[in-house]
Amino acid sequence: MQTTVGQLAELIQGSVEGDANIPILGISSIEDARDGDITYAENEKLLSSAGRSQASAVIAPASGQSSDKPLIRVKNPRFAFAQVLRIFAPEPKVYKGIHPSAILGENLTQGENISIHSLAHIGDNVKIGANSVIYPFAYIGDDVVIGENCVIYPHVVLHNNTEIGDSVVIHSGSVLGTDGFGYMFIENRHYKIPQIGRVIIENDVEIGANVTIDRARTGSTTIGAGTKIDNQVHIGHNVSVGRNCVIVAQVGVSGSVDIGDGVILAGQVGVKDHVTIGDGTIVCAQAAVISDLPKGSFVSGPYGRAHQSELRAKALQMKLPEIFDHVKDLERRLAELEKGKS
Repeated sequence: MQTTVGQLAELIQGSVEGDANIPILGISSIEDARDGDITYAENEKLLSSAGRSQASAVIAPASGQSSDKPLIRVKNPRFAFAQVLRIFAPEPKVYKGIHPSAILGENLTQGENISIHSLAHIGDNVKIGANSVIYPFAYIGDDVVIGENCVIYPHVVLHNNTEIGDSVVIHSGSVLGTDGFGYMFIENRHYKIPQIGRVIIENDVEIGANVTIDRARTGSTTIGAGTKIDNQVHIGHNVSVGRNCVIVAQVGVSGSVDIGDGVILAGQVGVKDHVTIGDGTIVCAQAAVISDLPKGSFVSGPYGRAHQSELRAKALQMKLPEIFDHVKDLERRLAELEKGKS
């Protein structure tokens, strides 16, 4: 693909400083940029680096130092760069229509321009919205609903009654709608509690690779609109995740947790069952949430304490050897005083 600095500026609503007719053939980071590439700089320091790079043009902040290279001035260079990336991203290879080797159940309801690739399995009474793509080896159970403009990558499993909204992306290996982990210990054995609920994924959700989301015991496990889930995350039964949350890799959320809107769970966070996490809360990496967190909390550490309290505790912990030596010295001096009195 070839475009120009001026054409890109129009697309990202930026203003050109320099030659708008410079051809642009690709997009790259500052370090890897070659002649013909456009890159971006979020601040003055990076703009200096970009000026020394091989890039032909730079997406730059709305104001600041000039450059020998053509600049596209924008309010948010990073977001503008993401918009340009979308232009240069290669079009995915998509099979048009339904491949002859796909296995189709009864009463399939399909929108216009759907794509079902080879060896995908589609159960009975499934609904697939317009422009959605089902890649090879995906398993779609009975009574599943998939909205419009969805992408279901290879080896995804959507168990019976799962409901997927519009513009949802589910990456390879993810499994939605498995039984929740529900047992009762009766007469010295674990009695399995039937899990008859379902999973609901609202619009504009992206789910990474190898994510597992359990169906509810009754009712639904729900992921709110706009939420983004990284790879290798587990969501337990009857969990409610709010809108526009970010859940980073290897997070584990136990059953019946209520997560508000705009929550961030960083990598390897663990959440105890039946807790509520308020809107806008940030939980730092490897923290444990063991009790309710009010709106706007910022917590870290193994007990999910307020972040500043956790930092203070860590700082004091680093001083323990010094404190230990000081206490031992005090004990020695006290012993000498006691000995002198006797």
